[in-house]
Amino acid sequence: MRSAELAKEIKRDQPSRRRHVVRLVKAVVGCVLTWLITAYVIAPLAWTRFSQPNSSFEDAPRLTQTSDHHPGDPLNVALIGSEEQLTRVMVAAKWYPAASLSLKSDVKIAVDTVLSRPDETAPVSNLFLFGRKQDLAFEQPVGHSPRHRHHVRFWKTGTPGGDGRTQWIGSAVYDERVGLSRTTGEITHVTAPDVDAERDYLLECLENAGGLAGQYVVDGYHTQREGRNGGGNLWHTDGRLYVGIIVERSP
Repeated sequence: MRSAELAKEIKRDQPSRRRHVVRLVKAVVGCVLTWLITAYVIAPLAWTRFSQPNSSFEDAPRLTQTSDHHPGDPLNVALIGSEEQLTRVMVAAKWYPAASLSLKSDVKIAVDTVLSRPDETAPVSNLFLFGRKQDLAFEQPVGHSPRHRHHVRFWKTGTPGGDGRTQWIGSAVYDERVGLSRTTGEITHVTAPDVDAERDYLLECLENAGGLAGQYVVDGYHTQREGRNGGGNLWHTDGRLYVGIIVERSP
């Protein structure tokens, strides 16, 4: 008898348990949807609507900007040479062109990150200077996962270098790991605060590959020596801009 009564009680409890599981699943799905909408829709729209552009940005750019007008990464490196020459010396130094942002490239970097597979052409997010996104972007993988990597974005300036060739200004930053943006909650790379170390490393790579005919330093380029980028990550600099003159022959 007791077994029959126990079976009846279990049978009566099954609908209740199913309802509990359904409520739990709905709660989890609701939380995930709320985060996705907040991080990828509401927060970016709010920053775009209420942020104020930096009035000195057009006159004397020192920082990049995100699409929603957050301050981006600081500019810390410049190269002089044609687009072909720049691409050639970067590849010779084992820095590879980053893929354009797309659903396919986003899925690929996500899978490579989860499976710890190297990705030499993983995309970088768009930052803006002179009213447009980067003209060129390069990266150098570190280890077996795109969670961390060296990367740099370049913009073509309207002023030629001293030898008449194109002058490019860029921002070199190191990605330490994957995390959540402090400003929007989106999944993004967390960058290392010492942007000077990445600047120095890039020039060292180019020098070792025989890609530079010379280089010089612009002291006092930055008066603001520290801040936070669009993901809310801290950065600091000694304020100097390093300029490399690309060799005209193949390195």
